Amino acid sequence: MLRAAVMPGPMKPLEVRELPDPALEPGSALLETIVSEVCGTDVHLHHGRLSDVPYPIIPGHVSVGRLLEAKDVSVDALGNPLSRDDVVTFYDVHEVCNECWYCLVAKQPNRCPRRRVYGITYSVDDGPLGGWAERIYLKPGVRIVKLPDGVTPDEVIGGGCGLFTGFAAVERSTLAMADTVLVQGAGPVGLSAVAFAALRGAGLVVVIGDPPARLALARSLGADVTLSLDQHPPDEREELIRELTDGRGVDVAIEAAGSPDAIAEGLRLLRDGGTYVVAGHYTDVGSTNVNFHTAVNRKHADIRGQWGTDFAHLVRALKLLSKHRERLRFADIIGSRYGLDEAGRALADVESLRVTKAVIVPSPR
Repeated sequence: MLRAAVMPGPMKPLEVRELPDPALEPGSALLETIVSEVCGTDVHLHHGRLSDVPYPIIPGHVSVGRLLEAKDVSVDALGNPLSRDDVVTFYDVHEVCNECWYCLVAKQPNRCPRRRVYGITYSVDDGPLGGWAERIYLKPGVRIVKLPDGVTPDEVIGGGCGLFTGFAAVERSTLAMADTVLVQGAGPVGLSAVAFAALRGAGLVVVIGDPPARLALARSLGADVTLSLDQHPPDEREELIRELTDGRGVDVAIEAAGSPDAIAEGLRLLRDGGTYVVAGHYTDVGSTNVNFHTAVNRKHADIRGQWGTDFAHLVRALKLLSKHRERLRFADIIGSRYGLDEAGRALADVESLRVTKAVIVPSPR
């Protein structure tokens, strides 16, 4: 048997349950969970803001584990040999069909209607398919990736899903070297976007967010200017950014705040012909009013959504993390560690911004 923290339904207290260890199918694997993240999506899950979630679920969609057992699996998704006790992560999106129009023609498997996600769209009745458990069952076809030499579980999970989403947002922005970049939000997605924008050669990186501890992390990861939501009202933020850009506005803006109010401000601070990537609205957090003539069309703005990530983002982000570990200090983002019995407190601490990144350690060694 194994223990898991289970989310029974929206706004219900989390429970620790015992589940049977799964019998391995051909092509599957079993991990001992080293660490799993708690992210904003888990808070939204607890509030019932995602549709078609098959509660009760085991949350935790990005995790790092130790390979305990594999059946007919000898290499990871990149062809690297796998052995017992290897430290791995895996792509949390699973069961895309590779047959539909989105998979075959658009090459956008994250829009596949059969797409499933660990920690989100599997019920606890399906088995330990989330990271808030002592062991994680990797179904046949799950893309396993061995951690690059030298990369630690904390470095991966400190960024968590934000590590890959921030990378994807920067890539989608087509950021050019020396561009001025605005990142809205200083949570894990925003911090990852800051780090990768700086690494890609941004001339200036500006962050709008809070609380102060997160802004300090943003500076350590490459932000040149940080503006507090509390200390700098909107008019003052705009004035400062206009001064920094000779009145034009920023070349690239990346929304990572998950707030409807951020959208109108981001468009206002974007220069004519600039690119705006919306990455923070993974769930429905409400609407906002935008005048599309003044904010988009007359401005000739390029607006792009980035919903989730694909496997290439995970692979490329890990490769850069391996090469630039001294710059990409994602382990510093971890604010606190929680056992399975403390998962409810971890959710509350993330929701209240008491920690930037909370992580679940199911069975500490």
